[in-house]
Amino acid sequence: MAIQRPKGTADLLPGNSKKWQYVEEIARMIMRDYQFHEMRTPIFESYDLFSRGVGETSDIVSKEMYDFMDKKNRHMALRPEGTAAIVRAFVENKLFGPEFAKPYKVYYMGPMFRYERPQGGRMRQFHQLGAEVFGSDNPATDVETMALAMDIFNQLGLKNIKLVINTLGDKESRDAYRAALIAFLEPHFDELSHDSQVRLHKNPLRVLDSKDPKDKEIVANAPSILDYLNEVSATYFNSVKLLLEALEIPYEIDSNMVRGLDYYNHTIFEIMSDAKSFGAITTLCAGGRYNGLVEEVGGPETPGFGFGMGLERLMLALEAEQIEIPDLDELDVYVVGLGEETNIETLKLVQTIRESGFSAERDYLNRKIKAQFKTADKLGAKVVITIGEEELANGEVNFKVMKTGKQEKVSLKNIYRDFDKVYNLQTTDMTAFNEFFNKD
Repeated sequence: MAIQRPKGTADLLPGNSKKWQYVEEIARMIMRDYQFHEMRTPIFESYDLFSRGVGETSDIVSKEMYDFMDKKNRHMALRPEGTAAIVRAFVENKLFGPEFAKPYKVYYMGPMFRYERPQGGRMRQFHQLGAEVFGSDNPATDVETMALAMDIFNQLGLKNIKLVINTLGDKESRDAYRAALIAFLEPHFDELSHDSQVRLHKNPLRVLDSKDPKDKEIVANAPSILDYLNEVSATYFNSVKLLLEALEIPYEIDSNMVRGLDYYNHTIFEIMSDAKSFGAITTLCAGGRYNGLVEEVGGPETPGFGFGMGLERLMLALEAEQIEIPDLDELDVYVVGLGEETNIETLKLVQTIRESGFSAERDYLNRKIKAQFKTADKLGAKVVITIGEEELANGEVNFKVMKTGKQEKVSLKNIYRDFDKVYNLQTTDMTAFNEFFNKD
């Protein structure tokens, strides 16, 4: 029996990976515009990093982590999300030091792992793009980072998206709301799901995030955190709203929205797609402020803000809106070699063309000319260079521009000496081409 890929994983084959590369390049381009720099962390980390950073009551830690004991009996885990690992690297490498400019802005891109039931856009190995900002408690940082995420979606052409925000307030506001929420939920204890019963006194805000239909019905009437914000938290949230309006970024407020990770405070947000083919509103990106996480991981008091974006879901959103990904994998030249005696010269030609900065391909199967031209056409070659026994003897090739059908004989000497000029002149102005090479 053939070995198959693990459940909840996918093979990204060449045709598909082109789309991923395009999306990743757009994201990297926008990250550069905002002066975010890439950070890469290990795929596995200490289990304690995620249990402390993400929170023991979160589904990620309590149910979904791929954790294991290594050969030295150390408890390790495949990373289930990116922020905690970035914070660990920030602390361990002392990037909080005065020699590093603040805010310190980084992004990451790579695979994450969660053991959950695979479904559309939710895999056991999935890919996440994320951005993190350290050292600024200015609400403008929150808004700039949300604008960055929106810019990525806008640049890719997505239309059916919306920004939804909320605040979890500071510790004082959260404690007041926590007490009110427990008081509201306790009379419904027996009606709550088992998970929500466990969370009720440990982290009642997580009950608001429950997917259980009965829980959802109960929390629909729960008190709003917006009614428990102290002056500091209310002022902060108002500043976020004013800044979004100043940038003319539309937003909605969902006072029952909480994030699935325990480290958030103040601003939280989600960017959602309501593309019809999803069947339901789907979260593409989510994040918020985490002012206590750096201390939790062992660093000094440092404010932080960030987001994570699921690339599988993003690819589904592009498909749902029927956005075509441009094919950037263009082929400049296909070299047709006729006869075994042209094998060496054909290889020299494609290497010369590549070294001149152009893409090139050739036939390796010694096929007939018709089959080779068919392949060149299928690959979208802009130019086909043909060399057979006669051309080889005469020290020349046939240079054909596929778009116009024009053909010229070009000496091998000129190909090897000035291929970039040959290419540019042949594909633009034939008169200039002839004048250039007749001067010899």
